[in-house]
Amino acid sequence: MKQLRIRTLTTVFIVAGVLSWAGARLWNAVGTLPRVPLAAPIVLALIAVVLLATALSLRARLKAQRERRPGAKGVDPLMAARAVVFGQASALVAALVAGMYGGTGAFLLESLDVPARRDQAIYAGLSVVAGIGVIAAAFFLERVCKLPEDEDTNGGTAPVA
Repeated sequence: MKQLRIRTLTTVFIVAGVLSWAGARLWNAVGTLPRVPLAAPIVLALIAVVLLATALSLRARLKAQRERRPGAKGVDPLMAARAVVFGQASALVAALVAGMYGGTGAFLLESLDVPARRDQAIYAGLSVVAGIGVIAAAFFLERVCKLPEDEDTNGGTAPVA
């Protein structure tokens, strides 16, 4: 399984942001700009919380397993791999969505004097911050699920698979 690359996520974010900014300019010239939903930052924040909770749970279970605590519940490698894949997919989608709302928010910065547009710019900014939270949680989950021998054999580049 390949590791997440910050360069890939940054590229997705920038391309989505530029396309969204250009689309917002075009859409605004034709008519009204679509609204940024209030649910966008909330949903992204919930995904970040789920990823973080999964990572913390797996980390605690792996630590108990390493210390050979009595009654320690082991971690199924397939479940850990699924968690990493979920984290990677979430990070890619979050980079895309954050770039999209970032581009829209950048366009909305031109008209902050209009209260409705100011609210939309705030929602877009919160969506970008929540998207970055999803990406950070995905990287943390990936780091938690790395096998110790991976670090010794190939420089720590492969998570649990």
